[in-house]
Amino acid sequence: MSKIPHRLYLTEEQMPTQWYNLRADMKEQPDPLINPGTMKPAQVEDLYPVFCEKLAQQEMDAETRYFDIPEEILEMYKIYRPSPLIRAYNLEKALDTPAKIYFKFEGNNTSGSHKLNSAIAQAYYAKEQGLAGLTTETGAGQWGTALSEACAYFGLPLTVFMVKVSYEQKPFRKAVMETFGSSVIASPSETTNIGREILKSDPTTGGSLGCAISEAVEKAVTSPNHRYVLGSVLNQVLLHQSIIGLETKAAMEILGEYPDVIVGCAGGGSNLGGLIAPFMQDKLTGKANPRIVAVEPASCPSFTRGKYAYDFCDTGRITPMAKMYTLGSDFKPSANHAGGLRYHGMSPILSKLYHDGYMEAVAVEQTKVFEAAVQFAKLETILPAPESSHAILGAIDEALKCKESGEAKTILFGLTGTGYFDMTAYSSYNEGTMSDYIPTDEDLERSLATLPKIPGIQE
Repeated sequence: MSKIPHRLYLTEEQMPTQWYNLRADMKEQPDPLINPGTMKPAQVEDLYPVFCEKLAQQEMDAETRYFDIPEEILEMYKIYRPSPLIRAYNLEKALDTPAKIYFKFEGNNTSGSHKLNSAIAQAYYAKEQGLAGLTTETGAGQWGTALSEACAYFGLPLTVFMVKVSYEQKPFRKAVMETFGSSVIASPSETTNIGREILKSDPTTGGSLGCAISEAVEKAVTSPNHRYVLGSVLNQVLLHQSIIGLETKAAMEILGEYPDVIVGCAGGGSNLGGLIAPFMQDKLTGKANPRIVAVEPASCPSFTRGKYAYDFCDTGRITPMAKMYTLGSDFKPSANHAGGLRYHGMSPILSKLYHDGYMEAVAVEQTKVFEAAVQFAKLETILPAPESSHAILGAIDEALKCKESGEAKTILFGLTGTGYFDMTAYSSYNEGTMSDYIPTDEDLERSLATLPKIPGIQE
């Protein structure tokens, strides 16, 4: 057996005390947000009615390379961080690959995912600003759970709009959020103007993240001293999630390792952006050149089949417009889509990096994803979330390429969380009733036809 341990935990003293802002090293910046009211680039003040002021400032900052993590956030991080870097010895053996496979496991907290890293930060800044409460959306439920934990810790009321299909498939996610004191509403709902409009046009809809975002933003701006917070996509979220990659790089340095290939699942981009941040810094500055592979669901293929264009971040078209890879804000994944990764767009930072050729993307069917998930669970004893399992499949594919070529590459992937609230999906796979859905070109053309027109930019 190799001398490299199965698991490596940094000590508390080795844990990063700063977040890394990837934009500070990008040669070309993502295009600016567009204010839908003025059709001009948004200013930081334009975001204050929706976001906490400190978070809005982080959102717009492209120059500050490192942000100090406030002591109160570090203290809560230390409850469950540093998270382990794990060598997947059993998976390597089963695949008969010369590759070394590592994964960063973010499931060691009640939310069961990486989402808590940004939830703590966002709740902290809301408390610091003296807000009366927060609103948010959640898809598969990890973000809603994480933010419920963080808001309970800082004593803030929280309203969560949960995508209806997930609300119905995952009642225990709702129960956990309510245990932490949050109010959980199935979206679209009758509680907002936007929700009522969507239900009027499609009473049987299972909802979408774009729809839930619209409801959460409306609720925030119509409630005194409330703000909205988002768990993915935004620059500020990738900033907070950089702690994943910073810890990972520090642990690999202790082992004398550096990844040749980095694989992450991609929905809105929070975990992928966090994992790759310091390695992408090396790539941007010429220190190293790892391959970076985003793995997304074939049922919601924003990278691989979307358009790089300005779009609204929500179905109700009330948020600023971002230039990103998008399927159109009206796009709704099929109801048979299991888990998260159902957002219509992708992080503007990651979209720009992908557009400029710094990373790759592949789309995979969910039956293959669950096949990889079950194989991994049996070998490594962790039941992975469906989202994470996209990265597992990507890592397996890369390891099998090494088997064919004989190359002993080092592969790193992000295991974003556990799948204990996804048993309906696992049962569907085990019983042989799970099916794959891939949107047709006509489906995508219909949603992409709704992209906004911006005079002088996107006619």
